[in-house]
Amino acid sequence: MQTYWGYDEFRPLQGEIIKSIGAGHDTLGLMPTGGGKSLTFQVPTMAMDGLCLVVTPLISLMKDQVQNLRDRGIKAEAIYTGLEPEEIKIILDNCTYGPDYKFLYISPERLSSPLFLQRLSHLPVCLIAVDESHCISQWGYDFRPAYLKIGEIRDLLPQIPILALTATATPRVVDDIQDKLRFRKRNVFRKSFYRENLAYVVRKTDDKLQMLLRILHGVPGSSVVYVRNRQSTKDIAEFLVENGITAEYYHAGLSNSEKDARQNNWKQDRTRVIVATNAFGMGIDKPDVRTVIHMDLPDSIEAYFQEAGRAGRDGKKAWCVLLYNKKDRTKLNKRIIDNYPERDFVVTIYNKICDYYEVGAGSGLGHSFAFVLEQFCADMHLPMLPTFSAIMLLQQAGYLAYTDAHETQPKIQIIVSRSKVDAMLKNKADERLLSELMRTYTGIFTDPVYINDERIANSQHLTTKQLNQQLISLAQQGVLKYIPRRHTPYITFINERELTERVVLSKTVYDERKENYIERLRAMLEYAEDDRFCRSQLLLGYFGETDSQPCGHCDVCIEKKKETNIQ
Repeated sequence: MQTYWGYDEFRPLQGEIIKSIGAGHDTLGLMPTGGGKSLTFQVPTMAMDGLCLVVTPLISLMKDQVQNLRDRGIKAEAIYTGLEPEEIKIILDNCTYGPDYKFLYISPERLSSPLFLQRLSHLPVCLIAVDESHCISQWGYDFRPAYLKIGEIRDLLPQIPILALTATATPRVVDDIQDKLRFRKRNVFRKSFYRENLAYVVRKTDDKLQMLLRILHGVPGSSVVYVRNRQSTKDIAEFLVENGITAEYYHAGLSNSEKDARQNNWKQDRTRVIVATNAFGMGIDKPDVRTVIHMDLPDSIEAYFQEAGRAGRDGKKAWCVLLYNKKDRTKLNKRIIDNYPERDFVVTIYNKICDYYEVGAGSGLGHSFAFVLEQFCADMHLPMLPTFSAIMLLQQAGYLAYTDAHETQPKIQIIVSRSKVDAMLKNKADERLLSELMRTYTGIFTDPVYINDERIANSQHLTTKQLNQQLISLAQQGVLKYIPRRHTPYITFINERELTERVVLSKTVYDERKENYIERLRAMLEYAEDDRFCRSQLLLGYFGETDSQPCGHCDVCIEKKKETNIQ
C-alpha cells in the first residue's frame, strides 16, 4: 500500500477486509460512499499471484480506475461495450499470457459473452471483486439481472474468493447478496454509516428554486443538485446562471465528451454547481463538495443516502439538503403507477415490441435490435414512463434484456479502390489519415470496421471533433462511408417470442417487487415528513444501526436545542 498508494495505514475496516481476503474467505464489505472501497481489492491483489476480476456497472468508473492504476505503474485492462472483438481478444490475451497484469475490469453484461466464458478458465484469476454488489439483490433499490451471472461464474472458478462491496444495503439485502454470490460462509464487515461531518436537513418550501438560491448563497463551495428528469437539469442550471451562480447540467443523454468536459469543469472548480440526474456521481471522488441538494424525493433511502454521501469526503462540514413540499406526496403515488403498470399493459408492450421488430412466435432468441424508447413510444402512441417500466419488468421476468444507451465506436469503410485513393485525395492531412486507417484496419475496403477514434485522433495530432469533421469531409468526397459515434440502447430477446397467454409476471417479479418499492417510498416519505427524530438516526436505523445517538446538527436536532434553550 505504501509502495503504490503512498499510505502508511489503512482506514477503518480496510485492513480487516484485506486480511479476510488474504485468508481466502468470501467477504462482504459494507462501507459508506468515500470509504475507500477500491483499495480493499486493489491492495490484496498486489500482494497475491494472479489477476483480480473486477465486476462494475459503470464504464466511466472502469476507465477512471484503470487509468489511476496505470498511473501508479500497475498493469490493468477493461472490457466494455464499444470495443471491437479484436480489441477484446487482445485484452484477454494480455491478461492471460502477458506478464504482471493485475486487474481486469468488466461489466456484468459481459459475463455472459461466449468469448469471455470460453477464455475465463485460462485467466489466472486470484480474486473476484464485485462493486455495487447490492445490484444482485431483487430486494435492493437497483436490481440488475445481469449481476446474477456472477454466481454462475463461481461454478467455473470454485476455489477463488469473492469480495462483494456496497455502500448501501439493508439487513435483508446483506443476506441476499451472500446467498446470490454463493458465499461458502457468512462473512460481513460493516463500517458504521454515520458521518459526523454531514448535516442532514429537510427544508419544506413551496418555492424550491428560491430556497435553492438561498442555500447556495448561504453555503459557499462546490455543490451537486439532483433532480429527477433531464429537462429539469437544463432548466435549473440556466436559472442558476441567470442568478449569478456558475452551473452546468448533466444527464445520461449527453455524449461522453460532453459528460467528461462538464465533469472536469466541476471537479476543477471552473463550474461551482452541477445539476444532474442520478446518472451523475458514482465513482466521482471530489472531496470538497459542501452541499448536495435534492430537488425531488428519490425512490429510496438507499438512493438518497448514496447520493447525499458525495458531500464532505474531505471530512469537513457539509450539508445534505432535501427540498420538500406536499405536492411531492402526490408525485410519489404517481411513481407507483408509472413504475408498476398493470400486468395487461406489460403484456401489451411485449407484443408491441415483437411486432415492431417483426419477431414471430417461436423466433427471436438471441436477436438484438437498436431501440430508441422515445421513437418507439411516438410510433406506437404509448406513454413513455410506464412503457419503460414495462420493459424493465419484462427483463426481470426473463423475456427481454434492455441495454442502456452507450456510445458505439465509429465505423468506416473505404468505398473506392486502393489505386484510386491517392488520386481522390486533396491534401497531405487526408493522405496521412487514410494511410493510417489502411495500415491499422485490415478489411477496411471490404466491410465497415469499428475504429478507435481517440487513438487515431491522438496519432494524427487532432481532437476527436476535428477527426470527425475530416472523416465527414472524406465521406462527402465519396472516398469512404462513415458512421459516427452514436448513443444506441438495445433490446435483446432472451427467449423465443411467447404467445400472449404464456407471458407471465410471477409474484416474485411483480407483486413482491411492487410491495418492496412501495415500502421504500414510504420510508423516504417518513424521512421527509417526520420532524420528531434526528435525521441521521432515521437513516442509520433503516440500515440496521439501531443504537446510534442524535447527531446534534441536523435540522431536527437544532430545533430541539433551540426549544431547550428557550425553556
